[in-house]
Amino acid sequence: MNRPFAVTLLAILAVIAGIIGIFDTLRYLGLLPVASLGSVDFFGFSFIGAIFAGIVALIWFWDAKMLWTLDPRGWVFTISIGVIYLIFDILAVIGRSSWQAMMPSIIVSGLVIILCLLPGTKAAFGQS
Repeated sequence: MNRPFAVTLLAILAVIAGIIGIFDTLRYLGLLPVASLGSVDFFGFSFIGAIFAGIVALIWFWDAKMLWTLDPRGWVFTISIGVIYLIFDILAVIGRSSWQAMMPSIIVSGLVIILCLLPGTKAAFGQS
């Protein structure tokens, strides 16, 4: 299997995004301190934020598997989940989470989208 470096990096970033999702879930549930990163709140319903973050974490891990195996659906799915998670992060900021608390996942999601759009990455998944 000839996997380009960008695709390997994408799979690693998907795992990192999943780990960030787990940390976000724990922070929304109040099980991890957030003082150093700022507050997390999802329109006053932190439990709903925890559910969303947990679901997205599982999706990122599943996506990492598709990327690692060069599953053609992985490319489309990666862009989709990157955009969805970016929107979720922005909604969390609007819903009273701090920019500092959401910045790690915003950066990872942005990097994932950029890497997906590179010509070599698209070619690896048979996209033109």
